[in-house]
Amino acid sequence: MKTLTQEMQAAITPAMALELLTEGNKRFINNIKVNRNLLQQANETSDGQHPFAVILSCIDSRTSAELIFDQGLGDVFSVRIAGNIINEDILGSMEFGCKVAGSKIIVVLGHTKCGAVKGACDHVEMGNLTALLSKLQPAVYDEKTVTENRTSSNEEFVEKVSTINVKRTVHAIMERSPILKEMIESGECGIIGGNHNITTGEVGFYDDTLIIN
Repeated sequence: MKTLTQEMQAAITPAMALELLTEGNKRFINNIKVNRNLLQQANETSDGQHPFAVILSCIDSRTSAELIFDQGLGDVFSVRIAGNIINEDILGSMEFGCKVAGSKIIVVLGHTKCGAVKGACDHVEMGNLTALLSKLQPAVYDEKTVTENRTSSNEEFVEKVSTINVKRTVHAIMERSPILKEMIESGECGIIGGNHNITTGEVGFYDDTLIIN
């Protein structure tokens, strides 16, 4: 697999970027990962990087974007934070990745059995984690179909909250970053939300969050 150059990155459309990630995940779940010389890629990207995607995912140790999408060094910007939430720093990082460095798609990736989502469902308060989990609370309150046992012990509730959180984050990126919104609306970049099943490894995308012009 060739290391991405600026010319190769420029030729990738947002739709192609999504396809690259989809195909990479298929390879991952079928355990047929592309053979890469990572040391060579490290050398070839030492003077510059040209990733085609920005992926916001959780810090969960089982959700490494490079692994589950079978990508190499220099292929993706990986932004990781518990609960795959956003703040000004993360938005700024995304703006750099797309506007400055040329990435073609933003992926907001939640995952099954997310500890941060469970903590928010249980209204956990603990040190600095309290402020982080408060950013997930709107998703908890937005989930109205489950009326009983709205805690982390209810797996269905947790997964529904996780889905809502991803979709809210996609919307918030468009709402809070005029730079990214303009890029997405003009077709320079795309955005989509998805969910990583930590048991099967499969990533499912939410079609109703896809914006590719």
